[in-house]
Amino acid sequence: MLIPLTQEKVRQLVPLAATGSQYRYVWGKLQDFLRRLTFSVVAVAVIAFGFNFLGDSTQLILGLVAGLYWLWAPAVLATLRNRRHRQFPYGGFWRGRVLEVYVTEELIGKEETVDARGQLVIIENRERCLNLEIGDKTGFETRVRAKLLRQHRGIRPGDIAEMLVLSRRPDLAEIDLISEVFLPRHRLWIGTYPILQRDAFIDLSETLRRKARSQAPRRSPRRSSL
Repeated sequence: MLIPLTQEKVRQLVPLAATGSQYRYVWGKLQDFLRRLTFSVVAVAVIAFGFNFLGDSTQLILGLVAGLYWLWAPAVLATLRNRRHRQFPYGGFWRGRVLEVYVTEELIGKEETVDARGQLVIIENRERCLNLEIGDKTGFETRVRAKLLRQHRGIRPGDIAEMLVLSRRPDLAEIDLISEVFLPRHRLWIGTYPILQRDAFIDLSETLRRKARSQAPRRSPRRSSL
């Protein structure tokens, strides 16, 4: 099932500014934080010793901005990503089912170290990931992936799956981007980057579900013979 949404509704679902979950995603791991922190320290040093021609107040403001780069950069990056998502002119609410569930091991990074002999050793960091193949009766199919968690154990083929789809075509015949997937039965979100205002999406999902139930044809009760 694919229900077209107005651009206003899509923009309600895709936030303009970074949400808490988006900030945490872009924050990254320890090495990402250390990289930003190093940039902040170097930038502050350059401003302090290389921009003496600036006024004290201007130099202080630039120093504060650069010194807090490690803190505000994830919010700016997430907001810019949201802006790209909001530029799609058309969107729709998609509902289908889980077709297949399987687990894979994905390479997420490499580290170089030196062993006791002084030889360079490359260590591969791998992560177990949950993969969902989802689709609907029209033949549309796609795959979503997320880090495998304990609460994923109950997911089975046939579970209802819902998501936001974005397109450049008004008939939504070609899908350019999908959001994370919501599984109503388990109240779980599956995906990588958290695109959605999730509370708003759940409200929309429940509204459409109630509307579908109210419009479903009712069977006449059978008459019993005495």
